Amino acid sequence: MKLIYKSLFGSTSIILLIVILSFKPNLPKVFVIGDSISIHYGPYLKKALSNFFIYDRKRDKGESLKDLDTPIGANGGDSNIVLNYLKELKNESDFSADYLLINCGLHDIKRKSSNEPNQVNFESYKKNLIKIIAISKQMKIKMVWINSTPVVDSIHNSKVPFYRFNKDLIKYNKAGDSIMLASKIPVIDLYTFTKKFIPDGYQDHVHFKEHIRNEQANFIAGNLTAIKNYKK
Repeated sequence: MKLIYKSLFGSTSIILLIVILSFKPNLPKVFVIGDSISIHYGPYLKKALSNFFIYDRKRDKGESLKDLDTPIGANGGDSNIVLNYLKELKNESDFSADYLLINCGLHDIKRKSSNEPNQVNFESYKKNLIKIIAISKQMKIKMVWINSTPVVDSIHNSKVPFYRFNKDLIKYNKAGDSIMLASKIPVIDLYTFTKKFIPDGYQDHVHFKEHIRNEQANFIAGNLTAIKNYKK
């Protein structure tokens, strides 16, 4: 009987230890809406935030990875798509998050040819961002903005059948950052951070190699943790 008691006590202790080690305090939840760049750094960001946030994002069953240039599934796409998706989330009674980590811009600046207009014109882009901010406030979720990563015209436009220009990206990023700061939305400057890895960090026309994705994730995680800990 004594031996059996010790065995049972040992098992209980092990179970208790597992429960203690797996226990995490009530962590805030961050929900990511972003383009294929965010899909790529996502797994690294989830890992980097694991002790500080519960990570989630717009998801799919892998469709978005089959064509990173087409905004389907987990790919947030341009500001029109992000705005409409956020409207859907607002009406979902079971959706909850403490932070919305949002990016759009690279799809907005797309051009079918060098002479054609941007996929989402500049004025519409700005209006969409203002509406996105308004919805996040209605949802009572703290929004954090991530600006878009750089484009090298000569690399990008020689590899794919559509166009992006870094001058457009700078213009859209600058407007986005200004709109966010005017509304007291924190901005994570991924554009400036990523510049030092270009062009060697590219794996194709605009996406990044694995180790760069990890660097981006750690940068975002550090900023997001600082935002969480900031006290007015």
